[in-house]
Amino acid sequence: MDTKHPFEKVVADHGATVLRVCRVLLAGPDADDAWSETFLAALRAYPDLLETANTEAWLVAIAHRKAIDLLRARKRQPVPVEEIPERPARLGVPGADDSGLWQAVRELPGKQRQAVAYHYVAGLPYAEVAQILGGTTAAARRAAADGIRNLRKSYPGGATS
Repeated sequence: MDTKHPFEKVVADHGATVLRVCRVLLAGPDADDAWSETFLAALRAYPDLLETANTEAWLVAIAHRKAIDLLRARKRQPVPVEEIPERPARLGVPGADDSGLWQAVRELPGKQRQAVAYHYVAGLPYAEVAQILGGTTAAARRAAADGIRNLRKSYPGGATS
């Protein structure tokens, strides 16, 4: 015999508690959105919920995760500003103040130059650099290290001695 309450009763019994939790974690309309998302997710999962489960705790856990999801989403959204600053970035632009560095990079042997560019400029892990260059991860790491060592020798701003 199924003694599980209809979902409408679950919402009526625990909706206020879940809303309070959402309002503690989030402000304004975000709390209402988290409440709605909580009950949408709960509605989909409710048929599989064990009859012996603590429904209120289960709903609060879902609300907690939905609040975290909303907070993370807000962090990824752009922040409006009054005026966009008009200063061009000079990092990585050939001909900028560090043009000697770019010339020194261009003078590196091919594999070293590519390994330095892919790992240090593009930020790719050595495994991906190895796939691009057609070698092993260790070879990509070695080529990048050799390239950096050669840059320290050849680039005037890179000498440490």
